[in-house]
Amino acid sequence: MKNWQDIITHPTFRFMDHSNEQQIADKANTAISSFAIDDAITTAVSDGNSLPTVRLWVHPNTIVLGIPDGRLPYLEQGVQMLAQQNYHVIIRNSGGLAVALDKGVLNISLILPDVKHISIHDCYEAMVRFVQFMLADVTDAIEAYEIVGSYCPGDYDLSIGGRKFAGISQRRVKQGAAIQIYLDVEGNAQQRAIRVKEFYDIAWNQAETKFEYPTVIPAKMASLSELLGMTLTVEDMKLRAATALKQLSNDVIFTKDLSSDELAVFEKRYEQMRKRNEKIAKLQQ
Repeated sequence: MKNWQDIITHPTFRFMDHSNEQQIADKANTAISSFAIDDAITTAVSDGNSLPTVRLWVHPNTIVLGIPDGRLPYLEQGVQMLAQQNYHVIIRNSGGLAVALDKGVLNISLILPDVKHISIHDCYEAMVRFVQFMLADVTDAIEAYEIVGSYCPGDYDLSIGGRKFAGISQRRVKQGAAIQIYLDVEGNAQQRAIRVKEFYDIAWNQAETKFEYPTVIPAKMASLSELLGMTLTVEDMKLRAATALKQLSNDVIFTKDLSSDELAVFEKRYEQMRKRNEKIAKLQQ
């Protein structure tokens, strides 16, 4: 397997912590905003107008659906169930299936230029190596392979002892890529999995479909705190992410602000995401 340096040759990175932001450009700080922000940064990075970027984000009580989830036969009933339990539901514009976010889940976006020279698999490998590096002082047991029974299963599920704590998706815009990972850091991971299972029990209900949806087994999921047997918080992981990036790069520039070019693209991408989610939004009213 390749390590970080085999894939990532950029000497300087921008580090953006949006985990505590209230709003961006007068838009509410929701997962819709986060996916639009990542698109805006990816566009700027692709065009050479911004540095490669690592961005952190957190959203409370949100179920992020994948595009295939939007075709579930009983989607309306599933979304309404989640809304009744005070979950905000959106459909993202990157790959994968439903995941559960809350204040104990840290999302990290690794945004790179010139990915026409980097395979999709290598981009995933870069994120795997980054997470392994972040946690190298406390574990060498992190593996990447599909955890059957987890939600949003994929070849790059991250697990310890066969229990998943993270999943990775990837979105390419022009010549840039946003590799996005959720890290289940603290809190009740099995309760998150139960919520996603309940969603599929209602929205899919084992109906015959062209797409194969996951049969979620909550015991297959766990938080890093549980897996490592230590108190680990989102704040701890944010510090680890910044420290790891400084060690892996020659220079890191810390900022929260989007450039004017990024803000202009953000407005357009936000509107696209809003329109994508009009149906879902109405089901939650």
